[in-house]
Amino acid sequence: MKITEKLALDAFKNDKETHILLDQKICQTCKERFCVYACPANLYSLNEKGEMVVEFAGCLECGTCMIACIYGSVKWKYPRSEYGVQYRFG
Repeated sequence: MKITEKLALDAFKNDKETHILLDQKICQTCKERFCVYACPANLYSLNEKGEMVVEFAGCLECGTCMIACIYGSVKWKYPRSEYGVQYRFG
């Protein structure tokens, strides 16, 4: 089974509150955009204004984005209890 097929088995219980915060001042000066390339769920992108945005609802809760951001823009924590990814193994 391919990784994409395994990830398709997962369910998400989305919270209204984000568990990922970005410092836009830092993001605006970043040229590398490591978070865009490192996130395995492809949640990071630039909007039409050139601002970095993250769609937290599809987060796999790995923390890679926080580690990849060498400037400290990404503040990441686990979602509140009972929310987030619901991994299914099969």
